[in-house]
Amino acid sequence: MEQIYTIAALWLGLAVFSAIIAHHLRISIALVEICIGVIVANIASHFFGPNSFGSNFEWLKFLASTGAILLTFLAGAELDPKVIRTKWREVVVVGIVGFIAPFLGCAAFASFILRWDPRASWLAGIALSTTSMAVVYAVMLETGFNKTEFGKGILGACFINDLGTVIALGFIFAPFNYKTIIFIVASVIILAFFPITTSFLTRIYGNKTAAIRAKWVVLVLFGLGALALWSGSEAVLPAYIAGMLLAEFASKEHHWVRRLRTLTVGFLTPFYFIRAGSLVSIAALISAPFIFLVLFISKVISKIFGLYPIIGIFRKEKREKWYYTLLMSTGLTFGTISALYGYSHGIVTQQQYSFLVATVIASAVIPTLIANLAFLPHHLLEQKRKVGKMMAEGIDEE
Repeated sequence: MEQIYTIAALWLGLAVFSAIIAHHLRISIALVEICIGVIVANIASHFFGPNSFGSNFEWLKFLASTGAILLTFLAGAELDPKVIRTKWREVVVVGIVGFIAPFLGCAAFASFILRWDPRASWLAGIALSTTSMAVVYAVMLETGFNKTEFGKGILGACFINDLGTVIALGFIFAPFNYKTIIFIVASVIILAFFPITTSFLTRIYGNKTAAIRAKWVVLVLFGLGALALWSGSEAVLPAYIAGMLLAEFASKEHHWVRRLRTLTVGFLTPFYFIRAGSLVSIAALISAPFIFLVLFISKVISKIFGLYPIIGIFRKEKREKWYYTLLMSTGLTFGTISALYGYSHGIVTQQQYSFLVATVIASAVIPTLIANLAFLPHHLLEQKRKVGKMMAEGIDEE
């Protein structure tokens, strides 16, 4: 137990340090946590040996995975069904193009330039086709865009993009068998009754039993996550759908959402983001920087050339188009999951896996950093700032 508390204290100390740096540099806390994870993990590995940082401890993996699941759930819960219904063309078109362009582009780069075998090339295309729901949502929270139709549109497009990634991984590599059918049927049944049951528990027990809504939601998310992993899928996908189904409920329960967000962002997600950074080997990047550059450039170029003209159909202001495009160029959760799936099943080698993960991490940091520093559409935030401030003050006072 002493080791567990020591590692946990170290990681949360790094999270506090990251928050201080992010405040002074005025960039996303999630990005700083990723970078801190890269630096500290490589220093610890160099001086104290592999695994000294604790990234592969099962309890830490659980906390990191829980953070990703709850953050993804909250991202879905932030979606306004009315906004999505009115913006469905934008969400679907941007999401599909955001998946197809890097999927084909990165697979081609890996095959023809890096000379990877076909299976490894397709896996690279899948891993680098993603956009990071976790990073994008974290940025939306910190900037306030999660309350705007602009931000909600980006989150919706991110979901469609990542849905394409999961489907491609399943169709190309993962076996479709009876487990998949059971997972789909069970998920449909559980999610169909999820909003009704949540409203019932809230009405009968919500104000009488301590945090029953949080316990109920986490129960459903863990249950769906277990089913997803058992079937060969991933736990974060049903979490996002569950969040979307509770979006209307969440819009009426500000206190509950605020408390769940505090638990998730304040305690769990630092483990996820720092661990994501700790998976990057600086030595591997230094040994063959060309491979990393090819993969990173292929992702960013294919995303930008594919998305910028499409986003221009729906957004005319230059800052909005570039900000939208760059956030859609990020990658993290599904990218690392896809890369790990490929490595675990012998589709890519350990070295190829390292380069894919490094590229995914870089795509989470660099495009988001550029977007926030150079293309942040401040004019959209001004429209919501007064209302958001009043709501925040009202919640704090209650």
